Amino acid sequence: MPGVGVKIYSVFFKLLLRHKLQALAAAAAGGEADAAAFGVSCRPDEATAPSNPTFSAADGVASKDLHIDPNSSLSVRIFLPTPPPHPHNLSLRPRRASEPPPATGAPYRGYLPHAVSSPRAAASARRRLPIIVQFHGGGFVSGSSSSAANDAFCRRVAKLCDAIVVAVGYRLAPESRYPAAFDDGVRVLRWIAKQANLAMMSKVGGGVDTFGASTVEPWIAAHGDPARCVLLGVSCGANIANFVTRKAVEDGKLFDPIKVVAQVLMYPFFIGSVPTHSEIRLANSYFYDKSTCILAWRLFLSEKEFSLDHPAANPLAPDRGGPPLKCMPPTLTVIAEHDWMRDRAIAYSEELRKVNVDAPVLDYKDTVHEFATLDVFLKTPQAQACAEDIAIWMKKYISLRGHEFSY
Repeated sequence: MPGVGVKIYSVFFKLLLRHKLQALAAAAAGGEADAAAFGVSCRPDEATAPSNPTFSAADGVASKDLHIDPNSSLSVRIFLPTPPPHPHNLSLRPRRASEPPPATGAPYRGYLPHAVSSPRAAASARRRLPIIVQFHGGGFVSGSSSSAANDAFCRRVAKLCDAIVVAVGYRLAPESRYPAAFDDGVRVLRWIAKQANLAMMSKVGGGVDTFGASTVEPWIAAHGDPARCVLLGVSCGANIANFVTRKAVEDGKLFDPIKVVAQVLMYPFFIGSVPTHSEIRLANSYFYDKSTCILAWRLFLSEKEFSLDHPAANPLAPDRGGPPLKCMPPTLTVIAEHDWMRDRAIAYSEELRKVNVDAPVLDYKDTVHEFATLDVFLKTPQAQACAEDIAIWMKKYISLRGHEFSY
């Protein structure tokens, strides 16, 4: 069972969360939220971490923010891990005590080697990294790509997976109700595909005009590998990730050259009209109880659309639409022991396995919803172990030598 400190903190957390949701509901009822057509992707009362475009000494990961849609508040925070040493200087011997340590705190310089004989040599020496598109949690109404907790989690994932992480700052409800957050996820994936296409056109020459070249994002275009893309969602972000994955499977040509090779669903925010065993037994569980989460769903879905079997809420609803489950990519599901949403996540994973999709479940004992991503848990052994387990599984699909990481 969680400790006494966790139980006490959970009580205050739930009180503050319910108060926030009720305030947002009152604002929406008064028409205040609907007036914000541009939408919001971050609440002013939430702590955020500044981006850092240098490779910090703490974790060796650089980050920066981009506002990618002039018509809405949609933004992304990109995380880039430290470049490797020059290939000619690689050695298996340990570093001598007299040698200086590897440079940290250096600004981004394009991963170009120290000396190259030709543009072809420069291109071959540049390292291509898989791309992880990450969607934060918060019940569709709070959280952001730049929150302190999400920033720390994404830095951990970028470092462990040696991958570019694109954290999506999607629009929040009730200012922007369904399907705004889902559409934002699709828009970001298409934006990444556009960067890859612009990069390829600029390589062959003549295909990109001055304006087109100015829109190229170098961290993605120069170093991202669109053929190794993973979608990772946290809580409600898992719902978004699953929706975007389905769209990528259904309309693959629209996302070319992006290839979604896997997805990771961390304690997904699934629900349904027929309660499961865990929804009954753990309805008043830690941090996110069922009644509060239903209130969040009411803020996300309009009154006309509200249903616990809405396709956004229940991935196994009869009218969910989209591609058949057998077409879905490998899916890792993370669940917590004391989370009322766990049974529905298990059921979705079981349905994927029935059609021969690689869909394992990682079940962590003595844990609660968002145990690996909530700020108070980030430094716990379970949070660290969860990130490492995700990286081990993910490398089966993003590593160029994937067989080394298979179980």
